[in-house]
Amino acid sequence: MKTYKRLLSILALTAGCCTALTGCHGKEGLAAFEIPEEFDTSSEYEITFWAKNDTNKTQTDIYEKAIADFETLYPNITVNLRLYTDYGKIYNDVITNIATDTTPNVCITYPDHIATYLTGVNLVVPLEDLFSDEKYGFGGKDLPFDSPKTEEIIPQFLDECAFGGHYYALPYMRSTEACYINKTYVEALGYTLPDVLTWDFVWEVSEAAMAQDSDGNYLINGQKVLIPFIYKSTDNMMIQSLKQLNAGYSTETGEMLLFNDTTESLLYTIAEHAESGAFSTFKISSYPANFLNAGQCIFAVDSTAGATWMGSDAPLCDISPDKIAAFETTVMTIPQFDAANPKMISQGPSVCIFNKADPQEVLASWLFTQYLLTNDVQIAYSETEGYVPVTSKAQNSPEYLDYLSRCGEDNSTYYDIKIKAAGLLLDNVGNTFVTPVFNGSTSLRDAAGHLIETTVKSVNRGQTVDDAFIEKLYLDTLSLYRLDRQGGKNTPAASGKAELGALPITSVILLTSLAGTWILILFYLAFHAFKRRRNRQ
Repeated sequence: MKTYKRLLSILALTAGCCTALTGCHGKEGLAAFEIPEEFDTSSEYEITFWAKNDTNKTQTDIYEKAIADFETLYPNITVNLRLYTDYGKIYNDVITNIATDTTPNVCITYPDHIATYLTGVNLVVPLEDLFSDEKYGFGGKDLPFDSPKTEEIIPQFLDECAFGGHYYALPYMRSTEACYINKTYVEALGYTLPDVLTWDFVWEVSEAAMAQDSDGNYLINGQKVLIPFIYKSTDNMMIQSLKQLNAGYSTETGEMLLFNDTTESLLYTIAEHAESGAFSTFKISSYPANFLNAGQCIFAVDSTAGATWMGSDAPLCDISPDKIAAFETTVMTIPQFDAANPKMISQGPSVCIFNKADPQEVLASWLFTQYLLTNDVQIAYSETEGYVPVTSKAQNSPEYLDYLSRCGEDNSTYYDIKIKAAGLLLDNVGNTFVTPVFNGSTSLRDAAGHLIETTVKSVNRGQTVDDAFIEKLYLDTLSLYRLDRQGGKNTPAASGKAELGALPITSVILLTSLAGTWILILFYLAFHAFKRRRNRQ
């Protein structure tokens, strides 16, 4: 009897633990947000704003000025700014804070991340009703600032924030990737830059640059160090290559198609040029800008948002002035497989709003989020890097057009490479694309980059990249990023409803806890059965 009492106690404790574990998200979640009839200006509201900043003091100043100006308009709202140096850290902190109901009010993020936040009930606020609200929506009659109208937000940028049947974010800034080229070295090697940069051209020039003299110095730069082609974001490299080749990556319903024959072919090409030393990545070698500015790189692919770090006269630079080489920098679109049909990714931060128990607090968050789309904020922030404003209202303003027209006037505000990078996106908005958003799309993106990084690392270690290597790489990547359910090349999908996507973390915790508890119970019963049998002997 004592044994069974102990067992009942264990089961009760287990139930309590599981309730605690699942309770951190709440069984029912928050009530769906409803727009208040009026914003209560007689009450005080304190909201938190999590944003990213790459140690760029000018960007920090713009955030702080925007907050100060907004608080002047709304003296009853206090905005607390928390800065991060990495979007991944924001994502991880949000996930952690979901469990304790301490998410920020407003958060700069990416749609892929929001898809994971949506596993919480009513956690992220759908925005379409707020867009059209007569008083507080875009161009609302009760707003004390000049808000853009819905039709003044660039449609492609706004569409990137729509998934799951709702708009869950507002675009804040937009960028794409660009190839920053040492034109001086390209021409010294006997080549002329084409109108549209192609992969064949980049690989050919990169290999030609590998010639060395008898002392091991590269002929093109007279140095011991040269990596002709460096790519910053290898997930983008894989995703854009697949898009340009009309190959599979993922579907709108969350089907993962990354592990295909085209991907394998791309990895073989990458391995070939990694083996010669003509190609490397940021994670393996360091920032492309550092090599480019030192005359140790010819093709550096990075975001247009990093343009102020690129070139001999770059206003921002991580290497000492005596290491900077003199060369002419050209900004072009990323390499293409089909020059007549260019395709490049659209990226850049968006802003989401987290639901709270008080609808007035959520409305305060919306007012601040909408204020970030005013011309003063949009133009000021876009001038710090190669970003472009997300509204036609800002893009077509006399102030912004004047900024673009002064390209090259100085090496700070009007730095030519920065303005040319922004112009590259403005000229190619119609050629940009985004990847489908679903719970698990962040992991798939990470997996795409991992395939390239692992291939290059393996080549550097002297491993052979062959069919067996690719097979193992696919299986390891599927497991590492928990994509097994979706299957891959030569990998049967696990049984069950894969189309439902990954389980929410609370379900994983609960099922794991239950499984562990039953193992302990069985062990406990077996132990006491053995003990009783031994006492009878």
